[in-house]
Amino acid sequence: METINWSDFSKVDMRVGTIVSVNDFPEVRNPAYKLEIDFGPEIGIKKTSAQITTVYKKEDLIGKQIVAVVNFPKKQIANFMSECLVLGAVNNKDVTLLHPGLKVENGLKIS
Repeated sequence: METINWSDFSKVDMRVGTIVSVNDFPEVRNPAYKLEIDFGPEIGIKKTSAQITTVYKKEDLIGKQIVAVVNFPKKQIANFMSECLVLGAVNNKDVTLLHPGLKVENGLKIS
């Protein structure tokens, strides 16, 4: 594993957001959802896709707070532009989303 220094880590902007919309994403090879996540007034709502269909049902994700990287450049995935990267623990095809243990304000930085 490659090591990074503090300067590298400090460039990664991780924030807490609340999932406000979940839709199927049939255009991709691996099953995924399209998510809209509210990161508060400073950042607003960002879109992303996530391969989390083996662990989560759409209705269970609405209102769930998660952690995501919000300062990556946009990335095209099929016909969709992803604007952030949700973080999760990966076990083969199962991804468990990282989230705060208590409800916090949307947009709070992770450090």
